Amino acid sequence: MAAWRTVEGKVHSWDISTGVDGPGTRFVVFTAGCPLRCLYCHNPETWRLRDGVPASAGELIDRAAPFRRFIEVSGGGFTVSGGEPLLQPALTRALLTGARELGLRTALDTSGFLGARADEALLDATDLVLLDIKAWQPQTYRALTSAALTPTLTFARRLAAARKPVWIRFVVVPGWTDDAAQVDGIAEFAASLGNVERVDVLPFHRLGAPKYARLGLRFPLAEVAPPPAEVVDRVRRQFEAAGLVAV
Repeated sequence: MAAWRTVEGKVHSWDISTGVDGPGTRFVVFTAGCPLRCLYCHNPETWRLRDGVPASAGELIDRAAPFRRFIEVSGGGFTVSGGEPLLQPALTRALLTGARELGLRTALDTSGFLGARADEALLDATDLVLLDIKAWQPQTYRALTSAALTPTLTFARRLAAARKPVWIRFVVVPGWTDDAAQVDGIAEFAASLGNVERVDVLPFHRLGAPKYARLGLRFPLAEVAPPPAEVVDRVRRQFEAAGLVAV
């Protein structure tokens, strides 16, 4: 039996997804636990590692196997998301390795904050990195996420040096990340890397608010409205002006 099959960890759930977790139809494993506390997070139920369900990589890959043909026809693959997958690097490495052995293309969805935990074997098993860069100004990033920006930028540069394909994700949050200078900073940085295939510009939403209520938590951005379409379009144009593909 392959060694990766016995690696265990904590997961929140798994799902079949189209369009938001990488190209095509994806089998997505959502790991438990995250070191960030993003003000706009819409999955607060994934924050704590102890709230996850124990599972082995073998069990999860076996769940993906029946969908293999359907996934392949769509040009899709297997994504490890979260929470933050790099909080559990052994499980994430095992899942990516197992998905590869199943014949599926792989993606890692990460904030990059724990990028130092991704060893070469983990990155070798990763075909695409979905990298969230949440803000450009360090003080804004910390206020928005409770963490430092530098580890994410360091990880981004490491991926560029390895020529690992990256899709950057950027959430437009009114009053936080919609400032033109914030966008230009990320756009110029992303354009300098040489491995960014596209930028997903995502408008902030409040769809996760009911989850906070069920958990007895306050949703920090409950009074913030989603950005107008013209603001989202302007942000896309800023990324395009830097020579990037923005969707």
